[in-house]
Amino acid sequence: MTSELVPGGNLALPLGVVRMRVAGGFDVSALVTGADGRVASDADFVFYNQPQAPGVRLLGDTLTVEPARLRGGACRVTVVLSAAEPGTPLGRLPAPRLDVTDGSGRSVARFAPPRPGPETVLLLAELYVRPGTGWKVRAIGQGYADGLAGLARDFGVQVTDDGAAPATAAPGARGHAARPTVTEVRAPHLGEGVPDDFLRLVNSRAQAGRPAVTLDPRLGAAARSHARAMADAGRLGGEGPDGVSVHQRITGAGYAYVTVGEHLVSGPRTPARFVDYCLRSPGPRRTLLDPAFRHAALAHADGGDRYWTALWAAPLTPDALSRTGAEVLALTNAERGRAGLRPLAVDPLLTAAAQAHCADMVARDFYAHVCPDGSQPWDRARAAGASRRTIGENIACGQRSPAEVVDGWMNSPGHRANILKRDFGHLGVGFAGGGRAGTYWAQLFGG
Repeated sequence: MTSELVPGGNLALPLGVVRMRVAGGFDVSALVTGADGRVASDADFVFYNQPQAPGVRLLGDTLTVEPARLRGGACRVTVVLSAAEPGTPLGRLPAPRLDVTDGSGRSVARFAPPRPGPETVLLLAELYVRPGTGWKVRAIGQGYADGLAGLARDFGVQVTDDGAAPATAAPGARGHAARPTVTEVRAPHLGEGVPDDFLRLVNSRAQAGRPAVTLDPRLGAAARSHARAMADAGRLGGEGPDGVSVHQRITGAGYAYVTVGEHLVSGPRTPARFVDYCLRSPGPRRTLLDPAFRHAALAHADGGDRYWTALWAAPLTPDALSRTGAEVLALTNAERGRAGLRPLAVDPLLTAAAQAHCADMVARDFYAHVCPDGSQPWDRARAAGASRRTIGENIACGQRSPAEVVDGWMNSPGHRANILKRDFGHLGVGFAGGGRAGTYWAQLFGG
């Protein structure tokens, strides 16, 4: 059976060859990256004038990927669409559709992204693998305003716009004016004059004993998209006129996070003035100096005023997720201890149900104890295999840390009652980043 994917949705892939086809007036490209989100060399950029890389081959409108043959260290292949006629907004073309098949031609998945607007490039999907798991495909569907050359730069490729087909074009490649030709690879950047200044200014915080951050091209793509959305609307906001929140842009670009922060600012004309503003304002200063963040990005767009989006994040890993759940449990048990109650024990089945509910709230864009299909907390616990006699649930969204979310629950009578209920003896904790609110939390209690 073919799976229909939605933005952010993922699916395990069969072993062996995977083919990805997009028919119509589009050029298909791919970027092969490692765990740092960067290309290792120019060979990692597959496009019409360089149609092959180890484990990746582009023929017409079809990209063939053989994960076992990718270069060493590769863990992600990002699939990109651009118009065959350079500079054409994708919104003027028929809506694209991705068809994913296995080596025998059997249909695996389809993805029809939201129709693009004025963007000239679309981050369509990605193949990725994490340690101990098999390869998966994730739907993205994120528009990108700065063209294929700008996107390639964000992944670490330096390109030049020739204005004519290169003399060394591969046989059968179509030559179009102003298409990029790979010339060399260097550290990725997010806009002329912005990243180097930004990174130097921000990493001066390392002098205070804080770890340095590095630029991430996926955060860069999300920052560019959101800055442009604010400029088009002529106002600051966590959600653009397209109805997409800054957090949805981050996960749509393929970055899964355990903690996230953002600065949305208008007015400053340079990165130095932007950073200066953040350091002089208590809330933004705390974010900029937060030692939890490992990656960052900065972008701006002009629209009557200059609109900036800075993003800060730490990646979601199994260890990070485990630590987050353990911290929520420890803080919850500290509150029970102050009330003279026995501590709660971890229940893996309740944990699975809580985690699934958080992921579901992100994927289906809702926030409630009752799912769109009508299922309740006890239904989810039973579906996960839990057999506790009594079930209680706390949920929250938007909080940036375990301490913040537990404090919020303790200041809410109903949530506090669940935490301090004497009959409960077990707990499962769930967390998911992304979605409209940015972070989603769940506690599933059992007694």
